[in-house]
Amino acid sequence: MEPLPATTIMTLSPWEPGLLSLAVYCLMVVLLLAVLLFVTSWLGEKRYSPEKARPYESGIIPTGSARFRYPAPFYLVAIFFLIFDVEGLYIFSWAVVFRDLGWKGWLQMTFFILVLVLSLVYIWRKGGLDWILGGRR
Repeated sequence: MEPLPATTIMTLSPWEPGLLSLAVYCLMVVLLLAVLLFVTSWLGEKRYSPEKARPYESGIIPTGSARFRYPAPFYLVAIFFLIFDVEGLYIFSWAVVFRDLGWKGWLQMTFFILVLVLSLVYIWRKGGLDWILGGRR
């Protein structure tokens, strides 16, 4: 079989067998969804009561307001988690290629870990890890 000349432009007809079957499949899915939604809304019960409108989570009936304020240490722990999660990502990627990086890569990673340890010590001394209300005693 001879290759096509460089000037030949190949175009696909919008009604190729693959595209036509995909279009028919999508149409059938949309029609099936429409029929199912219509039948369930037509046959389903329509009795509303305060008991049905109440939220229900894992067998526990809610009491009080669902809106409450998280304490500030919660957010600090979340930020610490993100920081040390990213640190783990960098250390893992360095560990994969540490032989190729040599001493220069080792020194850079040592500096990176040292900065993170110093920042952790700083946060610790400032009371960022204390869960006592009002800061340090």
